[in-house]
Amino acid sequence: MADASALFLAAAAGLVGGAMNALAGGGTFATLPALIALGLPANIANATSNVALLPGAATSAWAFRDELGPVAGLSVRVLAGLTFVFGLVGSLALVLTPSETFDIIIPWLLLFAFAVMALGKSAADWLHSRVSIGRPTLLTAQALLGVYGGYFGGGVGLITTALYGLLANIRPRELFAIRTAMLAVANLAATLVFIGFAMVWWWACVPMLAGSIAGGWLGAKLGKRLSARAVRWWTLAVTGGTTAVFFVRAYG
Repeated sequence: MADASALFLAAAAGLVGGAMNALAGGGTFATLPALIALGLPANIANATSNVALLPGAATSAWAFRDELGPVAGLSVRVLAGLTFVFGLVGSLALVLTPSETFDIIIPWLLLFAFAVMALGKSAADWLHSRVSIGRPTLLTAQALLGVYGGYFGGGVGLITTALYGLLANIRPRELFAIRTAMLAVANLAATLVFIGFAMVWWWACVPMLAGSIAGGWLGAKLGKRLSARAVRWWTLAVTGGTTAVFFVRAYG
């Protein structure tokens, strides 16, 4: 049985992680290190973190429901269905395969996200002046995001923001609703698999889950009041910090 300090750490990490997911993504980078510090094996910590963050992601998605709409002509239902199916694929891959190879790839995906965020609107304008982005490209990207979200999920909100900015020319503030919704869908798919394969340690998950609900609600409320500029700088800070952490983790 965990002591009070362990339960408090799990709840506090959930609060921060839920708020981070609502604002810019990257909540895993608050919850995963905390769970590993509490003694959970890395793969169990990843699964437990995913399940714990689901209610917070759902809370944020509900708070932004009025802002949901099609992306590049693709309905939310189509994107959500694709994310759910490929989220199942990604989470099953985590259950069946080791994560060492993917750990090496993750920092480069985050570096890509950081580069796109840093360049901002100029990158999207440059791309769209030279390339016509069609629905198949966006559907393929969404499927890959579903796999990533189910398999690991760290920074998936940040990468979604970057890819949607490039492929659909949408600014970060305008992505709150669709990003949080897709994050919740991917988490739901992974949750079903991880619970089914008994990969969740509930003594740590329950307090973290409670914290993530509060954090998701608070983050969504704060996000509605922030300017596009504030969201951009927050996203850059989170992306840069998490990219550095994962490069150290993979290559340090």
